Amino acid sequence: MKLRQLVFLVLPMLVVAGCSIPERGPGVPQAYTERALPLGLANARFFADADPKAMMEEGIRSVEREQAILRAAGKSTTRLGPVSYLAVSGGGDNGAFGAGLMNGWTQTGTRPEFKMVTGVSTGALIAPFAFLGPDYDAALREVYTSMTPEKVYRPRGLRAALFDDAMADTGPLAEIIGLYANQKMLDAIALEYQKGRLLMIGTTDLDAQRPVIWNIGAIAASGHPGALDLFRKVLRASAAIPGAFQPVFIDVEIDGKKYQEMHVDGGAIAQLFLYPPSVDISTSGVRRQRTAYIIRNAKLDPDYAASERRTLTIAGRAIITMLATSGRNDVIRTYFVSQRDKVDYNLAFIGSDFTAPKSGEFDQSYMRALYDYGNRQMLSGQTWHKTPPGLEKQ
Repeated sequence: MKLRQLVFLVLPMLVVAGCSIPERGPGVPQAYTERALPLGLANARFFADADPKAMMEEGIRSVEREQAILRAAGKSTTRLGPVSYLAVSGGGDNGAFGAGLMNGWTQTGTRPEFKMVTGVSTGALIAPFAFLGPDYDAALREVYTSMTPEKVYRPRGLRAALFDDAMADTGPLAEIIGLYANQKMLDAIALEYQKGRLLMIGTTDLDAQRPVIWNIGAIAASGHPGALDLFRKVLRASAAIPGAFQPVFIDVEIDGKKYQEMHVDGGAIAQLFLYPPSVDISTSGVRRQRTAYIIRNAKLDPDYAASERRTLTIAGRAIITMLATSGRNDVIRTYFVSQRDKVDYNLAFIGSDFTAPKSGEFDQSYMRALYDYGNRQMLSGQTWHKTPPGLEKQ
């Protein structure tokens, strides 16, 4: 049974469980949601469905930091050079595709330094490596070619549906995150943030049912003693499949009172994002050539499978279908936003020609084959598509 299908074991059983669920701290009252400031930082995160003003201001400040670096180097700031954005989607173990692409991209010698990198779920785990550049390629390759189920989660058994917060314990994943997302990485992210570059990670605030975009560079540059712990929590939360993997609790304080926010996989709302559609970069006053690269760690064509006439099979197949459709819609949304804002659009996804067998979640042989496939796609120049499938101009 796939991890996402386990969600359907949880929901009905929780009704029976009643009060037999793990305790948690008080949730943030609805009226105070946007007043909650993790680490006390006003720009630590943004609600993607809120007024875009705060995100626009962060973007403008990033340009100002970029200009300051240029002035210090004696260069002109009158006309800013072209920039590239990278958005990496969710997809679980299919993240091996994105890892292979990034390493292959370095090998071609054409990989740009990205002005902004965004990530959701497995894309959130890839994003810091991609943001920091080729020096982190070896670590990224190691993560996605040596992964096994035991390095991600420990199954809890069916009793967890009644008496716990997920069907699996992701302690092993937390250890992997802690190994790579260390103080050295955080300091490197902070340095790039000071140069005007942005690293954004998406989670879902499950209490508020709202998409959250975490400004990792601002967290890193804050110097707050809790910055590293928050960075790790955000990465773990972004990959926390609801019901299958444990949620992550973010501590906040409002008017001296402590609360907890429950965060899960950003893919519960959006499996990838470039920037919210409400953000209109044409109003920023900054004119420059912009290119967006979108990596969808999944296939975009339907994945046929005859379903058994069983409740859990049907329910599991339905949620897989909804997730696949949501992912395709996210790809199309980013395309139309980029067209509106005159951003050059480039999309990569797993093609139907990839047919390696898969024995289960985080199958190492499958992930290595997918990594090699992504690497070959990049080296052969077959990676980028100018429009999503189905929208090609006739």
